[in-house]
Amino acid sequence: MEKIKYFDHAATTGVREEVLQEMLPYFHIQYGNASASYALGRISHQAMQIARNRVAKAIGCKVSEVYFTSCGSESDNLALKGIAYANQNKGNHIITSKIEHHAILESCKTLERQGFEVTYLNVDDKGFVDLQELENSIKENTILISIMFANNEIGTIQPIAQIGEIAKKHHVLFHTDAVQAVGNVKIDVKEMNIHLLSMSAHKFYGPKGVGVLYIQKGVEIERIQDGGHQEANKRAGTENVAEIVALGKAIELADKELEEYNEKLTNLREFLIQELEEKIPDIKINGDRSKRLPGNLNVSFRHVNSQELLMKLDEEGFCASAGSACSTGEPTPSHVLLAIGLDSIESKGALRITLGRENTKQEVEELIESLTRNVQELRNKIV
Repeated sequence: MEKIKYFDHAATTGVREEVLQEMLPYFHIQYGNASASYALGRISHQAMQIARNRVAKAIGCKVSEVYFTSCGSESDNLALKGIAYANQNKGNHIITSKIEHHAILESCKTLERQGFEVTYLNVDDKGFVDLQELENSIKENTILISIMFANNEIGTIQPIAQIGEIAKKHHVLFHTDAVQAVGNVKIDVKEMNIHLLSMSAHKFYGPKGVGVLYIQKGVEIERIQDGGHQEANKRAGTENVAEIVALGKAIELADKELEEYNEKLTNLREFLIQELEEKIPDIKINGDRSKRLPGNLNVSFRHVNSQELLMKLDEEGFCASAGSACSTGEPTPSHVLLAIGLDSIESKGALRITLGRENTKQEVEELIESLTRNVQELRNKIV
């Protein structure tokens, strides 16, 4: 079988060997329940604390402010609903943006059905929120601002520190979905005035099924999952020790290698953009050219159906994704592409290419050759 050339790291990443080796003993040797008081349980508890320390060091928070969850979506749900329910006596207004992940948008819809008020901020053609619009949207009953750190489709990195300053100025809590940012961007939650932050291990070479919600000390949040009193009574359920260990190792490696990793991916991305613009006419780069995730490229090929292009790429061993989602079998433009003002032709031909640590320049050159040839073939079909 031909080697798979993987260019969809925003969707998920493979577990690093070092991460895998560190987590394996907790499946079959050190398998104790972390809540148990005997030695085997204490070993698991200690392993979790090591992971908690690693997370805290990577994002600049206290160890006691790190809470493990099952994924980024759970973290987002707990952040929004937990804050909303715990602060109903203070207000019922939440501010977010139109390009958030569905875990945020669907949580907001649920809260709206329960009587909460949500303001959805517009973004410009690069995907940035307007800071003045954000500040103007804050009211006396505003209890939470939730703006994603970096967009999963177009890679745009928001001015998080400035948003944090606005939230601080108006005494409003600030949550950021940093699922795409962790491992790609240096984050300091204290310096950036972030009260809550979501992350997911499988975006930075850890396993699927484990995430984190950072909650600043003193922030009131109501748990949304009933059961035991794990995670300081914030999240019920037996702790997933093996994967928590893996998350800790993965974030430690990601933090240590961040500068080198960013430089490699940025160079590959810029080479890819330059070559595509030179070799394929009538394309558009979506999102900001510089303030974007290092490995992210979202590009529209006019007069090409991205689903057909993806099928051709797949036949040649390439993994990428479309800038559109399929609903009931019909391709519809994503809410992100609509929000940044793409027309139907541009959105229909949008492709997301996301680079990772194992990608080489040779693979990128092979992808460029494949895209150049297949885009031309698909365009010739409609002439």
